[in-house]
Amino acid sequence: MRICNLIARWMGVLVLLVAVLSMTVPASFLWIDTWTINPMLGIIMFGMGLTLSPHDFKIVLSRPKDILIGCLTQFSVMPLLAWLLVRAFSLPEELALGVILVGCCPGGTASNVITYLAKGDLALSVGMTATSTLLAPFLTPLLVWVLAGTMVDVDTLGMLKSIVYVVIAPILGGLFCQHFLPRATQKVTPYLPAFSSIAIALTVGIVVSHNADRLWIGGLLVVFVVMVHNLLGLLIGFLVGRLTRLSKPKRVALSIEVGMQNSGLASSLAVIHFAAFPLATIPGAIFSVWHNISGALTARLYQRLYATPTEQA
Repeated sequence: MRICNLIARWMGVLVLLVAVLSMTVPASFLWIDTWTINPMLGIIMFGMGLTLSPHDFKIVLSRPKDILIGCLTQFSVMPLLAWLLVRAFSLPEELALGVILVGCCPGGTASNVITYLAKGDLALSVGMTATSTLLAPFLTPLLVWVLAGTMVDVDTLGMLKSIVYVVIAPILGGLFCQHFLPRATQKVTPYLPAFSSIAIALTVGIVVSHNADRLWIGGLLVVFVVMVHNLLGLLIGFLVGRLTRLSKPKRVALSIEVGMQNSGLASSLAVIHFAAFPLATIPGAIFSVWHNISGALTARLYQRLYATPTEQA
């Protein structure tokens, strides 16, 4: 159990090491085909379903204001920031498409781990992740079509189906297992943060290794854009929480939820629906690495400056 806690705590370092290894020695993960990304994401989402409970859905109903603020910020700030950044830096269409895909995705499951480490409002974080994930099949394709429809043909129905298969169905499967196999679920739940961290690192390794040459071509500009996108999301999420007078733990949760996207889903959608634009997978791969590093650093910052163990939501 101590090893599992260590893995979850140092997830950012693990992801960075895997990214560097897969970038410099692509063969280390090149033997794993890209089709495994979807099952990997599905397993992560299944684990998320195992951790959800009726109490979490009661939170959504009992805190409609908090969830509404979170989801509105999630699906407005990050897509708009993505669009503004690709315009401001005149990114090529393929890379611009990838950045917009990341911006239009829901919050990632890693945000729950980071919120926990930051001593933020974990219940709000889980509630936001669940709600934004459930909204994603409808909002993500629509937002991509609105923001990138002039660049490429966007198959909104196909993207909706992909998100349902990769995200919604596994979560429902996890909820089903939790309901009918509660004892087994309780036994595996403590290991899920570590398992998710390893699965996220593997996903990053697969995406980076298969796009190593393109990542070198992409250059530092797209890395810079991805970093700015994430950092502005973290900052604006916190400021929105402050402007709406949320408590400090809630501000921390909102900041992390808004700033940390499900970049694995973005890479998966790029592979499935935009195969003719291979560079579109690059921003998702970079975001997967960077947001786990920035998330871990942000958790330590919030832990020291904002959240205290005695604060209540």
